[in-house]
Amino acid sequence: MRMRDTFIKPMHPEGRRFVGIFAAVTVVLFLIFEPLGWIGVGLTVWCYYFFRDPERVTPARPGLIVSPADGIVSLIEPAVPPAELGMADVPLTRVSVFMSVFNCHVNRMPVAGEITAVAYRPGKFFNASLDKASKDNERNSLAIRMDDGRQVAVVQIAGLVARRIVCFVAAGARLGTGERFGLIRFGSRLDVYLPEGVEPLVSLGQTMVAGETVIADLERS
Repeated sequence: MRMRDTFIKPMHPEGRRFVGIFAAVTVVLFLIFEPLGWIGVGLTVWCYYFFRDPERVTPARPGLIVSPADGIVSLIEPAVPPAELGMADVPLTRVSVFMSVFNCHVNRMPVAGEITAVAYRPGKFFNASLDKASKDNERNSLAIRMDDGRQVAVVQIAGLVARRIVCFVAAGARLGTGERFGLIRFGSRLDVYLPEGVEPLVSLGQTMVAGETVIADLERS
């Protein structure tokens, strides 16, 4: 890897408009008062890194469930998947990954399979690290059916400063593990509901890398 590639990452197209806005404001700030302009430069660089979309190397072995987001494991607990997905009303192990404003916010498929349902629900904007965010916040939920018939649910949850959930896929699409399916702007959370009987291999506070960190192994269920 070249040294340049360590600092310069590809940017997701969703970020171009925002970086352009930040850059335009920065020019105005320089015209008003130079020190303010340098603050604008810092914020523009931050915006670019927020929308970075680096390549990831997804584990190739079948049966692995990987993290759909960069961030920190904030919750591991039993919970019923969102009702709008039409899944069984049975508590499953939910692993929550909290993304700060400094994490990459591109979301990736935790498993390979067919997306059987995509359901958006408006809501509030509590801090995404709180337990009640799963129930009360704005969210977009996906149900994924794997080849063996089991299902995994993944939920994009807006946070305190997040105001836009973006989903690139629709019901009927078939994606591989680690493929991009959406993003959330400016701080948020991803919940993954594991199939019944599958135990997580991660711990609270663990740092996650989207598309790479293994959350669970279906072969160990």
